[in-house]
Amino acid sequence: MDETVKTPVRSFDIHDILKCLPHRYPFLLVDRIIEAHGDQSCIGIKNVTMNEPQFMGHFPGHPVMPGVLLIEGMAQTAGAFCIQAQERAPDAPPPLIYFMTIDKAKFRKPVVPGDRVEFHIERTNRRRNMWWFKGRALVDGQCVCEAEFSAMLVDTPTA
Repeated sequence: MDETVKTPVRSFDIHDILKCLPHRYPFLLVDRIIEAHGDQSCIGIKNVTMNEPQFMGHFPGHPVMPGVLLIEGMAQTAGAFCIQAQERAPDAPPPLIYFMTIDKAKFRKPVVPGDRVEFHIERTNRRRNMWWFKGRALVDGQCVCEAEFSAMLVDTPTA
């Protein structure tokens, strides 16, 4: 008999993500989380379209998704899933999540309009309100970007 405890797999649609993150268009860079395993790992999706504002200047005639936005997409995916993993009262506002570090970032291949980016996020450590992650961005199964990063959750300030 297998005694390992399996974490249930969850998914979050855009409405769930909007409840967790303060980001909005044009800076919301995750459309859906298709798999979340507790606070251990998740996979987020970003559908890259030509009508996104960064392509007006990056680069005209040869649109390429800026690498920094791939890192931000990984961070937003991690943020949404760790906020969802927090136990809080139903009417409590979600905490804010602040980027703390980015390390070992590597960019392997350009991302262009029409690509579907999968953000594969793995929590590597957690101490109180600090979280550490490894992230990879994949297009068609190929790694296009990877990084290690950390973030801090803080209570939402009251007005």
